[in-house]
Amino acid sequence: MAFEHYVRSGDRMLRCGYTTGTCAALAARGAAELLLGGTAPAEIELLTPKGLTVQVAPVLCRLEEGAAVCGVRKDAGDDPDITDGAVIVARVCRSAKPGIRIDGGEGVGRVTRPGLDQPVGEAAINHVPRQMISREIQDVCEAFDYTGGLSIEISVPDGAERAAKTFNPVLGVEGGISILGTSGIVEPMSEQAWIDTLNVQIRQAAAEGKRRLILTPGNYGMDFLKNTDWQAPVVKISNFLGEALDAAKVNGFKEVLLTGHIGKLVKVAGGIMNTHSKMADCRRELFTAHAAICGASTEVCRSLMEADTTDACIAVLKEAGLEQPVMDSLVQAIQQGLNRRVKGEYLCGAVVFSNVYGELGRTENAEEILKKWQN
Repeated sequence: MAFEHYVRSGDRMLRCGYTTGTCAALAARGAAELLLGGTAPAEIELLTPKGLTVQVAPVLCRLEEGAAVCGVRKDAGDDPDITDGAVIVARVCRSAKPGIRIDGGEGVGRVTRPGLDQPVGEAAINHVPRQMISREIQDVCEAFDYTGGLSIEISVPDGAERAAKTFNPVLGVEGGISILGTSGIVEPMSEQAWIDTLNVQIRQAAAEGKRRLILTPGNYGMDFLKNTDWQAPVVKISNFLGEALDAAKVNGFKEVLLTGHIGKLVKVAGGIMNTHSKMADCRRELFTAHAAICGASTEVCRSLMEADTTDACIAVLKEAGLEQPVMDSLVQAIQQGLNRRVKGEYLCGAVVFSNVYGELGRTENAEEILKKWQN
């Protein structure tokens, strides 16, 4: 059954889908219901972190050698990606050890390098999907008064083949795809759809009468903003920074604060206004160039060029005692990139953070904006 939730894109309605993390949690729930209740469910449903309910019919649900196995097919809606149509399978069995243990099987990648969501050696099942799986399993255990331990293995039969077409091999995730998702829902990522939608959202924010605006690329930024008291409308802009800055000008905003993960915003230091990796990915090069300016050794520069993520770059800089000067240099360059696009039409600054290391820096204009807002 199709997931019937839509987002508007101009005069079009685009259907959303659900993440591999949601599929894994649904499959785990279905397998647990069969194992503990003795009956294969005809339908499985859960409430995603976004607050939307997903209901599916499993593509398989059976008992195998003392375990229950359930599979759910990924539906990416109108945003088909490399995992669209993949079957995410959960195998659940009783365990002599108490608690819930989650691991990856065939077709689920394993982390081989530091700096990712999970430690080296762990299955590439990110923390939000793990939380979702645990929540659904615990709910089934309570329903059937089961207090023992359970072991859950998530697999994707064709995951290795699909992963070869992703960035996983570059990032250090080997053997399969990652089980991902922070909201549980996939929103369509058509470029024109996103641009149309963010234009509408910025126009709606302007209609509120305020002349201040916060822009953020995605869910990481939204989570970061939850811990601030910055009072301004927030628009999620995906990778389309340049279009969003232009729309802010057209709609008469006077103060715009860009808040985002270093993995996205470091690209602005290179003048990049579309942060999608297919457009440009010079994160390591920018870190290395600014580190060299700050006096980094050849060895440090080489380590930065070999780093897999921006968090890994920061770890290298921390060890070398260069984090602060390099971030100061990058933040200054980010401000220059914003200034070139905005051309003095309004005050625009940026706050940069990392999920691992917290806030990393504020541009000069960001400091000025936040002082104004506090007053």
